[in-house]
Amino acid sequence: MPLHVPSAPAPARSSIRTALGSPTAIRTPLLDSLDGPFELELPLPVHVLDDITAPDGPPRARLTGWRFLIRDGERTVASAEAMLTADGWVFSHFSEGPYVSSAELALSQAESLPSVYQPRLLSIPELYMLTLWLRGDPDADAEEGHLAAADLLVPLTPAPPGIAAHRAHRAADLLPVLTLRLTRTPLLGSSA
Repeated sequence: MPLHVPSAPAPARSSIRTALGSPTAIRTPLLDSLDGPFELELPLPVHVLDDITAPDGPPRARLTGWRFLIRDGERTVASAEAMLTADGWVFSHFSEGPYVSSAELALSQAESLPSVYQPRLLSIPELYMLTLWLRGDPDADAEEGHLAAADLLVPLTPAPPGIAAHRAHRAADLLPVLTLRLTRTPLLGSSA
C-alpha cells in the first residue's frame, strides 16, 4: 500500500532550496560534482528519542527537523535536513553515504506492506541509531511524538551490532531490546 507522506512546512523546504543554490553552503562532494536541477522528495519529519530508559510511561519523541531526499534526474544523490530554531525553520546540512540508499530501500520496502503508514525518521542518539518509523496512524500530526506499541521501526544502515537493518519490528518488541542494551550491567571484572 502507498505510504502517506506528510507535508513538510514550506519554510523548511524553502531553506533547503536556498542552500542548494547558495555558493557558500557546504555541499557534499557528489552534489558539488553535479549541475542539477535537483528535486526534493519524500520529506520525513525527524524525531529524536532522547531517553528510552525513562520509566515514566510510553516513550515520546520530539520533532527536531525535516529530512528530504535529493534527486538528480533518475537517481537519489544526497539528503538535506532543515531544523527548527527559535527563529523558525533553517537549513541544517547535506549528507550522502549509507543513510541515503538505506532510507530509499526502507521506504521502498514499506510501500509493499499491507497497511498504510505515515513514514518518519526516529533517531536514538544513545545508540547512534536511525530508524524509519512507520506510524500506524497515517493521518497523525507529523509533529506529534507519541510512539505507539504497534508502530513499526525499521533500523537503517548502519544499525548497531546485533540489530538487523531493514527488518521491520513492532515498537513494543524493539524498544525493550534497545533499553536492555543501554541498561545492561557491566560484566564482573570489566570497567564501566
